[in-house]
Amino acid sequence: MDACVASGAPGGLEELSVAAAGAGRLDAVWQGHLGEGGPTRGRLQDWIKNGRATVDGQVCRKPGQRLRGGERLTLSPDAPVVGIRPESGELAVIFADAHLVVLDKPAGLTVHPAPGRTDGTLVHLLAHHFPDLADLGGLRPGIVHRLDKDTSGILVVARTEAARLSLTESFAERRVKKTYLALVHGVPDPGQGMVTLPIGRDPVSKVKMAVVRKGGRPAVSRYRTVWADPRGRAALVEVDIETGRTHQIRVHMAALGHPLLGDAVYGPAQAATFRREAGAAGRLCRRQMLHAWRLSFPHPQTETPMSFERRPPPDFWRMPLLLARRTQRVGVVGAPGSGKSTLMGFLEAAGCPVFSADAAVAALYAPGGAAVDLLTRRYGDRFLAASGREIDKDALRAAVVASESFRRELMDMVHPLVGHAHADFLAANRRARVAFAEAPLLFEAGWHQTGGFDVIVGVARDAPSREAALAARPGWTGETAARLEAGQWPEEKKLAHCHLVVDNTGDRASLRQRAGELLERLGRMRLASMRGMAADLAEAGYAPARLGRIAQGREGMR
Repeated sequence: MDACVASGAPGGLEELSVAAAGAGRLDAVWQGHLGEGGPTRGRLQDWIKNGRATVDGQVCRKPGQRLRGGERLTLSPDAPVVGIRPESGELAVIFADAHLVVLDKPAGLTVHPAPGRTDGTLVHLLAHHFPDLADLGGLRPGIVHRLDKDTSGILVVARTEAARLSLTESFAERRVKKTYLALVHGVPDPGQGMVTLPIGRDPVSKVKMAVVRKGGRPAVSRYRTVWADPRGRAALVEVDIETGRTHQIRVHMAALGHPLLGDAVYGPAQAATFRREAGAAGRLCRRQMLHAWRLSFPHPQTETPMSFERRPPPDFWRMPLLLARRTQRVGVVGAPGSGKSTLMGFLEAAGCPVFSADAAVAALYAPGGAAVDLLTRRYGDRFLAASGREIDKDALRAAVVASESFRRELMDMVHPLVGHAHADFLAANRRARVAFAEAPLLFEAGWHQTGGFDVIVGVARDAPSREAALAARPGWTGETAARLEAGQWPEEKKLAHCHLVVDNTGDRASLRQRAGELLERLGRMRLASMRGMAADLAEAGYAPARLGRIAQGREGMR
């Protein structure tokens, strides 16, 4: 259809007059013309049934009336569509001269009036701040492109008819460069690419757009992933669009399987799940996370290249910070008798969740434990205790000492089960700032190579003190200790692979103090990580420069 023309109509109403561009139902043709900001299909049908629509000058009360294309249509809404009345309010102007205005539109603000929305739009604010726009007339004075209601960012508006025509031509000739920031569900793979899927009205829901194979208009979007949530829940992408189809980025990213965060139209299931399960990030996500970040175009009068950039609002840039915040996973290692369990006791007393690999193994070998069935199926009753319900750990330990190949085979069977138990532990404590796992064979099992720990802490103790600690254990002998150490890395090698080392050469009181110092050090590491990410966001132009200082001063960001 051509552009909407408003004219006087009987009863003081304004009449919308258009020419039908193609065939289709009368109500569908009107809905396609009025677009996203227009009335619902049901509302249109009511108007038509009430005699407010004409086809070639004749009143038509049938919403399903078939059109051939080319008919002259009029529609009189049941509420007056009034002219633009200036409305006072804040307007974030980036640049203005006699020809144009560049501004930063906030999320939640509709750009121009439409049936059902006759006030409270950006156009009404513009009319207050720039009265000369009234000279352009119509319900969309100066509007040459638009952003969805819940999309924030840069918008250019013409102040003269000549500027409007020039900017419209620049858009049509693709001389305008537009870059958006979008937060999407999941992490795109590949991390960058071009989408060329055609877009048209959704054949099922007329209030939506969709990728359509027939009748769609060409649409080109280029995206690149610039940040990914460590847990794979979301990603930040920059998107350049060469065309300006309605909902283009929302439709294209959804077609890739990565709808925008908060987009209840093109990713309703993902949006509902995210809000329910993503904690603080989910509570913050109350709109589709899309921001018009950069806009470049030739000046409509001088042809001088103009380029603008506007960082997104706080709800947008806070999202990566919240998603990046996760439990700091700390592994604790050390030679036998080094005091790992004592350190873990102090950490647990300080309120930290702790996991013991030895305790997990004991549970696996106990009656009903997963390892009982596993080892019985592999070795028969060779390692079953007299009860026949649990593993004889002494017999198993002797076999480990006697055969290196058996030790490796046993580790390959049991360690994955311990890993699953540790994963369950982390899931149960996912809201904790830090969680500790005592894993004597962490290095030997290769866990340090899987990315399952953020920090590995070693406990160091001199050999005589370790030997004395082992000798004090009930039933322990030098032979038992030797067997235990036989399958482990030497202490020096373990400590060399640790990020931090806790010195346990003193008494229990000294180790308790070291535990407190360890917690403080880990807290500083978390804060440094958050500061680094905040600085990266600010440097890229995604967040304000002061963000780094905010992170430094907020304990809650840890």
